[in-house]
Amino acid sequence: MTEGLREGWKVGGLDSFLTYFYKDTVSFLQYFSADDTVVILDEPARLKEKGETVETEFRESMIHRLEKGYLLPEQTSLLYTAKETLARVQQPHTLMMTGLEQKLPGMIVEKKYSIHVKNVNSYQNSFDILIKDLKRWKKEKYRVILLSGSRTRASRLAGDLRDEYELSAFCTDDADRIVMPGEILVTYGNLHRGFEYPQIKFVVITEGDMFGAGKKKKKRKKTTYEGKKIQSFSELSVGDYVVHEDHGLGIYRGIEKIEQDKVIKDYLKIEYGDGGNLYLPATRLDGIQKYAGADAKAPKLNKLGGEQWNKTKARVKSAVKEIAKDLVQLYATRQETDGFQYGPDTVWQKEFEELFPYDETDDQLDAIEATKKDMESTKIMDRLICGDVGYGKTEIALRAAFKAIQEGKQVVYLVPTTILAQQHYNTFVQRMKDFPVRVDLMCRFRTPTEQKKTLEDLKRGLVDIVIGTHRVLSKDMVFKDLGLLIIDEEQRFGVAHKEKIKQLKKNIDVLTLTATPIPRTLHMSLVGIRDMSVLEEPPVDRTPIQTYVMEYNDEMIREAIQRELARGGQVYYVYNRVHDIEAVASHVAELAPGASVTYAHGQMKEHQLERIMFDFINGDIDVLVSTTIIETGLDISNANTMIIHDADRMGLSQLYQLRGRVGRSNRTAYAFLMYKRDKLLKEEAEKRLQAIREFTELGSGIKIAMRDLEIRGAGNVLGAEQHGHMEAVGYDLYCKLLNEAVQALRGQRPESETYETVVDCDIDAYIPTSYIKNEYQKLDIYKRISSIETEDEYMDMQDELMDRFGDIPRPVENLLVVAALKAMAHKAYVTEVNVNRQEARLTMFKQAKLHVAGIPALVDQYKGDLKFHMVEEPYFLYRDRNKNKDCTVMMEKTQKLLKEILELVE
Repeated sequence: MTEGLREGWKVGGLDSFLTYFYKDTVSFLQYFSADDTVVILDEPARLKEKGETVETEFRESMIHRLEKGYLLPEQTSLLYTAKETLARVQQPHTLMMTGLEQKLPGMIVEKKYSIHVKNVNSYQNSFDILIKDLKRWKKEKYRVILLSGSRTRASRLAGDLRDEYELSAFCTDDADRIVMPGEILVTYGNLHRGFEYPQIKFVVITEGDMFGAGKKKKKRKKTTYEGKKIQSFSELSVGDYVVHEDHGLGIYRGIEKIEQDKVIKDYLKIEYGDGGNLYLPATRLDGIQKYAGADAKAPKLNKLGGEQWNKTKARVKSAVKEIAKDLVQLYATRQETDGFQYGPDTVWQKEFEELFPYDETDDQLDAIEATKKDMESTKIMDRLICGDVGYGKTEIALRAAFKAIQEGKQVVYLVPTTILAQQHYNTFVQRMKDFPVRVDLMCRFRTPTEQKKTLEDLKRGLVDIVIGTHRVLSKDMVFKDLGLLIIDEEQRFGVAHKEKIKQLKKNIDVLTLTATPIPRTLHMSLVGIRDMSVLEEPPVDRTPIQTYVMEYNDEMIREAIQRELARGGQVYYVYNRVHDIEAVASHVAELAPGASVTYAHGQMKEHQLERIMFDFINGDIDVLVSTTIIETGLDISNANTMIIHDADRMGLSQLYQLRGRVGRSNRTAYAFLMYKRDKLLKEEAEKRLQAIREFTELGSGIKIAMRDLEIRGAGNVLGAEQHGHMEAVGYDLYCKLLNEAVQALRGQRPESETYETVVDCDIDAYIPTSYIKNEYQKLDIYKRISSIETEDEYMDMQDELMDRFGDIPRPVENLLVVAALKAMAHKAYVTEVNVNRQEARLTMFKQAKLHVAGIPALVDQYKGDLKFHMVEEPYFLYRDRNKNKDCTVMMEKTQKLLKEILELVE
């Protein structure tokens, strides 16, 4: 191992070999000086008990590992005992304690303190009440701090308090500035809730206290070209294949700093087939996309300046026009046909929504609002709710269903598995029990007699909601007045079922819920054929799932199960082969003696499977060894550890879905993805496991779908014949071409009206390596700076850069100024901005919508310094008579000129 480390091997779990590399290990507490360190022990007796539990677990684990040969003798001495640890902190002059009634033996308590703390009001946008409190605190000589989520908003809030309410509030980032009694400080910062310490007259109020938890974040304006959105999900690595729209397929070779005419800028280097290199300014990232073709097959590189790429692009454009016709035709019928128009929310609707026991996230509220708006309009709804596992998609479905029922409409909820149908049925019955709503279930958990009764009552209109698997697509299902179809995980249904769904969809509202959208579903949403709401915000208190990818190890399994059971939780063990699942369950039971272990799979009899699932939901089973039937929808907040056997044999979306079954509460959840010992993983499997480990943060479902697309190839959009075209130009460019073709057919955006704006200034504009070292982060920041469109976005970007990376260096400031200039120029129909020390040239878009009559007056205003040339590509040319030392002065003058041109825009 030591030899391997010298050669640069990657070795996991190195911390457990610490004693072999460093003989004199020390306690963490030895890093702190005993004289000036305050240690706070919260409930000391509980701490001692917890410490002893950890110690016992560790000791037992070490013994087992040593017996099984996973461990070397010296590795057992890595932990300080609870007694040793508490002895180290028992220094009376540096110790504060809470819960002093739980004194530990031998612990001396010199003084007791009582700290009185109060919650502050939740003002919920009631500024008058806030002002009243602020005036009272000021009069009583309180020190008051108001926290705002951005420096710009903090500055505005301080200004409002001074100008409108005559309260002397000041705003500063100076950490050394002391708040004096009777002063109000408004500053940048985030806390969940505010607090008041009456004894020291000190109060902190957060943005959440002032505006309520549901304060809407500023929404960024959506751009019409959604290909960029896809690109932002895929990080670019050196060696990746990329597609440039004008030059074709090449290999990304990293970022290079190039000095030209004494001006330094960052360029992306792209290598082409003939050895030629293209250097693309880092501010023009929208010119390239990552090539998401099948990874196994290396694509053929284009030659720089060759004709082959233009021919390929022309061929794909022609094919794309054909497919666009089919797509537009497919959805035009739905758009043109008038659907049922629902009325506004009723009193019952409001009552029903208030029964929701959790706080909705902003994204959830937006999705609910958009769904209701669709239902209240005349068009037939076809909305996709794309939200991560456990992000509250079911609640959106519940509210839409309830709205439909109130107007006498019936609702079908289609789900992929029987277990999920049963669970949704329980949820719907529970939520609607206080209202006259009848919910029925149609799946193999229901007897033929029960199913027959449901069919009859559906026909007569006595059943309001029917929840079921593909059984609800059968011919014998006849509705009195069907109004809404809800589909959970549409990609899990087969082709035949999808055809039946298509027939059912023709004239009713459709709401589709998905956690990992298949690329086709995702793409149709991105090109605007379907409406999409994305839930990216995690529910309150939800934490990311700790994910480990490792070789199969009995000892790790034993430990993981015991640790979960010790905190009163339950465990999923996923084993996806039915023929020997019983033997695996027996082996798991041996590893965890005393635990209740049961197995389940889809070939079991309905009632047997139903009973097992209910026992697990009720907590009577500790470890459930199961096939992937638990993949969708099971919501058991007490199950927070998952072990996946042979994880390398599963797809990425499937792994992601499975992992989403844990972590559905505020407890930390764990997922262990295991593969056979000493097995050489296939490249695709390794990439999948790597991706699932990377995407541990919450809200990764949509990213997973994109990464899955890169790993396994682009699939098809409307048939296999399109696959070759996608392979030829890469998925992103194919999507962009398809998007343009669809919009051209719809007459939404004629191609003649599209133009890009390029800015070229003689100024150092780049991100120094000393400021952002990580290339991924650097690319991401370049991408986001280049997409700045408004002054607010410019200010927010400044705030974020200062927060994350410190004071902004001059070249980065220049980069921000160039981005702001580009945004302004684009609004003024300028396609090219060239600025040097003495002149600025602004080339105009031919079809610019300007009041041409105003141009002479603008030119006269500049007394000979500005000229307008009416040539094939018209342009303004401004020459400055002063001798400027650098380009900065001309940049400011160009900004002023652009503002004046903007006034001429129709």
